Amino acid sequence: MTIELNKVVSVHYNLNEGTSEGQLVESTNGGEPLAFIYGVGMMIPAFEANLAGLTIGDTFAFGILAAEAYGEYDPTALVEVPKQIFEHEGAIPDGLLEVGNVLPLQDPEGNRMQGMVAHVGDENVKLDFNHPMAGVDLFFTGHVETVRDAEPAELEHGHVHGAGGHHH
Repeated sequence: MTIELNKVVSVHYNLNEGTSEGQLVESTNGGEPLAFIYGVGMMIPAFEANLAGLTIGDTFAFGILAAEAYGEYDPTALVEVPKQIFEHEGAIPDGLLEVGNVLPLQDPEGNRMQGMVAHVGDENVKLDFNHPMAGVDLFFTGHVETVRDAEPAELEHGHVHGAGGHHH
């Protein structure tokens, strides 16, 4: 069976920064494969494009430029906010404002987002709203484990059910 629209695909992969020799970011080897429905917007479009037409057992090796992955790093996504907004009952919880912490936040319109603490000053905190992989070229190597037709319920819910997927 060939990877195409509305197929459930599972792959094992290594993700490295930039090239196959770059720093290893993530690997499914030794664990569960990544399972997704091809063509429904779950994955980076360039990732899916590089898997199109492959079949079970095929291997892959390809790069994706940052602009086609998680975007270029945007310096305007660094925002300085008053430290006091993190106070709870008059104090900032211990360990909350440490550089590298990722904080779940909400804007005035109720939109949820995550900001990473980039700098903590005396009065203000600088938050970085870039994706952690923004500005990073990606390089994937791996192989196709399985390809099957997506079930109607999977297509309706927009995700894979069962092994390697979501359990209701």
